[in-house]
Amino acid sequence: MPIDDLARSDVVTAGLETPVADLATTMAEESVGSIVITDGDTPVGIVTDRDLAVRVLGDGLDPGEQHAGDVMTDDLTTIERTAGFFEAATLMADNGIRRLPIVEGDSLVGIITADDLTELIADEEQQLADVIRAQRPEY
Repeated sequence: MPIDDLARSDVVTAGLETPVADLATTMAEESVGSIVITDGDTPVGIVTDRDLAVRVLGDGLDPGEQHAGDVMTDDLTTIERTAGFFEAATLMADNGIRRLPIVEGDSLVGIITADDLTELIADEEQQLADVIRAQRPEY
């Protein structure tokens, strides 16, 4: 199954100069745990709720003086929209990440998260359980 079928296209994004306080507010308002940092349509980094806690508060930095570019993960791992579910899961596991921006060329077109993949697996397991229930004898 291509990840394009699972991906969310409504990615929350911000620019490099966005203050970290605005990032936190946006995460709360949008109910997301990450914001993809872009330069135009090109993803250049990602800031997660954990980044804000560890890289800003944990390091004792003044949140009023920090911007997205200061605290983002800039060695961004991305995946092409034509890639498959297994490739996305493997890429997440190999890189120890839970959020994977999806690109078409250099342009951001979506995002897929470990939660999205887990939900898909749970749905598949439920369907398998339904098959098993339908075929087993009554007790």
